[in-house]
Amino acid sequence: MDIVFLGTGAGIPAKQRNVTSIALKLLEERGAIWLFDAGEATQHQILYTSIKPRRIEKIFITHLHGDHIYGLPGLLSSRSFQGGESEVTVYGPKGLKEYIHISLSVSQTYLKYPLKIVEIEEGVVFEDDQFIVEARLLEHGVVSYGYRIVEKDKPGTLLADKLMNLGIQPGPLYKKIKNGEAVTLEDGRTIEPSEFLGPAQKGRIVTILGDTRYCNNAISLAKNADLLIHEATFSKGEERLAYDYFHSTTQQAAEIANLAGCQQLWLTHISSRYDRNTWLELVAEAKELFPNSDIAEDFKEIHLPAK
Repeated sequence: MDIVFLGTGAGIPAKQRNVTSIALKLLEERGAIWLFDAGEATQHQILYTSIKPRRIEKIFITHLHGDHIYGLPGLLSSRSFQGGESEVTVYGPKGLKEYIHISLSVSQTYLKYPLKIVEIEEGVVFEDDQFIVEARLLEHGVVSYGYRIVEKDKPGTLLADKLMNLGIQPGPLYKKIKNGEAVTLEDGRTIEPSEFLGPAQKGRIVTILGDTRYCNNAISLAKNADLLIHEATFSKGEERLAYDYFHSTTQQAAEIANLAGCQQLWLTHISSRYDRNTWLELVAEAKELFPNSDIAEDFKEIHLPAK
C-alpha cells in the first residue's frame, strides 16, 4: 500500500504545489488505484508518476470546491484514450452527479468504460471482502467529508509443517484451511483451521480528510489510524482565521492525530502564503504536539507496509 501526493496546495495552483489530489496505490492488494479528490491539472501531475489512469478504480471526492474537482472531467475523459476499459466509481457529495454529467455532456465527451456515480451520505460508502470505506461529515463552508479506509484483517500464515507432520499433504485442503474452513479427512478426523493458522495479519487504516475546521468527526475517522492526512491551511497562532475560513492549523491537525492515537500525521492543503523556507517551521509546529508529523509535497510517495 502506497500513498502518492499529486497535489498538496490550497485554493489555487502554485509553482511549488498544485491543488489537491491524493492517490492510494493498492496494486499488490487489488491491482488498482484509488484517487481522493481531483483538483485542476491532476492528470498532468499523474504524468510525472508511475500511475496508470487505466488502473484507477475508484475516485472519492471530499467536497465540491473547485480546487478539489476541476480536474475530474478531464481525467475521466483522458482515461478513455489511455486504455481504460474497466468501470470507475466516483463517490462524493450531492451535486457531484450533475457536475460530471453536465461537464461531459456539454463537451460531448464519450467514455469507453462504465462510469458509476454515487452521491454519498454519512456511513459506510463501500465494502467488499478486502476493504471498508466510511465517510463522515466535517465542518466546512460546503458539505465536506472525511474518509476512513480500513483494510480488513487477513488470515494468518498457514502452518504447513504442522499439517505435514499429521500426514496431510499439500493440496486443495490447504486452501480450505487457509480460508478458515474446517475440514473432515477421509479417516474421520476434523481439522480446525484455528489450530493450523498463525496470528491474523491486522489490516491497515488510512484516514484522508477533506477541508475542515477542528471537529470531533475528524477524531472519530482517525481513530487508531496508521496514517492520517489532514489539512493544515494555516500556521500556529492563526486559529481565529482558520475558524473563520472553515480550515485548520498545523497544531489543530496535530491535536487530532494525538487524540485519535494515530501512528503518523501528514499535513497537506498548504496555503501558498508559505514558501519552501517556511515548510520546516510548519512541521515543527505540528511536532510540538505530535512528534511523528511531516508535511506533504507534490509527488511525495509514502509506503505503508503490511503489519
